Amino acid sequence: MRPGTMKTILASIVTTVLIVAMTLAAMFILVRATVYVTSLESPYHRAVAMAAELLLGVVLLLGTVWLATHLAVRIFAAKAPTMTSYNGGPVV
Repeated sequence: MRPGTMKTILASIVTTVLIVAMTLAAMFILVRATVYVTSLESPYHRAVAMAAELLLGVVLLLGTVWLATHLAVRIFAAKAPTMTSYNGGPVV
């Protein structure tokens, strides 16, 4: 087993749990906001609250997707090769 493999596996598990927790939290927040918005009496207030709920949903869910992809790239990105094997010849 390579030295960094255990760290990568642990980071993958933690990232997966974090993404699932964030997505579930976002969905609970959005369902609760929807229940609140639909209970408003005034059509004006309901329209403003719907727009705010849409913005909240976009921010929460896009933020979750961004974090998931960002962490996945940081965990699984190929490491840059080191220059230790360079023999001093001309670079072609």
